[in-house]
Amino acid sequence: METYRMITGWLLVINIIAFVLFGIDKHKAIVHAWRIPERVLMASAAMGGALGALLGMKVFHHKTKHTKFTVGVPVLLVLWIIVLMRIRGLL
Repeated sequence: METYRMITGWLLVINIIAFVLFGIDKHKAIVHAWRIPERVLMASAAMGGALGALLGMKVFHHKTKHTKFTVGVPVLLVLWIIVLMRIRGLL
């Protein structure tokens, strides 16, 4: 149970970070400033922040025309759901 709590805490933090990264990058795109590299945005999703990244994409209307994100982020979200279900013994 302690492991699951630690993972849940991690996922909460990384999802907030991913959401904020997408918002910052969108703002920087609008003002033509230095951008957050796409690999950083995808890495935040891959490390467990896929839900936050997906919400950031929707809320900020950011990276919604890039197949890498429109397909990759939902796939990562499904993979993380499967991992969590396996950890909980539901699969």
